[in-house]
Amino acid sequence: MHSVAIIGASGYAGQETLDRVVGHPGFEVVALGSDSLAGSGASALDVRLNGSLPRFVPNEEALASGADLTFLCLGHERAAALEPSADGVVVDLSGAHRLADPALYPAWYGFEHPRPEELAGWTYGLPEVSPPVGRLVANPGCYATAAILALAPLAGAIESGSVVVDAKSGVSGAGRELKPGSHAGFVLENVSPYRVGSHQHAPEIAGALGYPVCFVPHLLPVRRGLIATCYAQIDGDARDLIEAAYAGSAAVRVLPEGVAPELSRVQHTDGAEIGVYDERATARPVIVCALDNLGKGAAGQAVQNANLALDLDETLGLKLTGVPV
Repeated sequence: MHSVAIIGASGYAGQETLDRVVGHPGFEVVALGSDSLAGSGASALDVRLNGSLPRFVPNEEALASGADLTFLCLGHERAAALEPSADGVVVDLSGAHRLADPALYPAWYGFEHPRPEELAGWTYGLPEVSPPVGRLVANPGCYATAAILALAPLAGAIESGSVVVDAKSGVSGAGRELKPGSHAGFVLENVSPYRVGSHQHAPEIAGALGYPVCFVPHLLPVRRGLIATCYAQIDGDARDLIEAAYAGSAAVRVLPEGVAPELSRVQHTDGAEIGVYDERATARPVIVCALDNLGKGAAGQAVQNANLALDLDETLGLKLTGVPV
């Protein structure tokens, strides 16, 4: 068994990570970090959690627990300031280590990176495209995961400057902390773009693909789920390239012609669906990727990365099967 510490376990990403860890046959929770719930039993987070889990402790104490595997589920700036444990695998679900160039953080994340010299020690782990290497793993963002999965197999065939990513996500993508833009009165019966031209996942997508994209995110009036519609001019057959790229993947399903990706099928799962279309008027392929922003877009992918970093079957603990209504 590998011992596990979750730092920031009381947020959405932390709770979803805990959900997968408790169902993982090779993981054992030894520390639950939460500054707001420190001293409380695990049931303070969810009454379904029984007494077999440790009580919450402050995040710094959980970080110092000496666990074999640590999940960082904190805000970007807070995670950037932490010194990772000297041993064991660390998977950071924030954006604190996704960008290799520290000069990008002020513009895209709003802060100077406090540990710029350490960024080179982190690897960007998107298992199907760039599997993690080493013990420090930066988990991709949810929008970036969908866009990269849709476009990475086409990277060598895409005409520069032709890519547009039109993406939409549920409100849980904004985290558990209440914000004006996540109030029910704003979200329900409404769809709106946000952070157009300034969303932090834009340089992440560009860094992974090797070229800039026009990326526009939108907020959907649903709890969870994300869908990214990607337009690009390419030289080659998009379906052939994408099917070849994911032929052996356990988490990414390329749908047959005539079957559309749907949020309802990927919600509460750690898989992604990709649909490939030919747009007749412009002869431009359209690639659509749907995933759960808290699953494959966060906690599920973090556990998948952890499995790979620990030389385990990458599907252990993941939610990949079932036919829920």
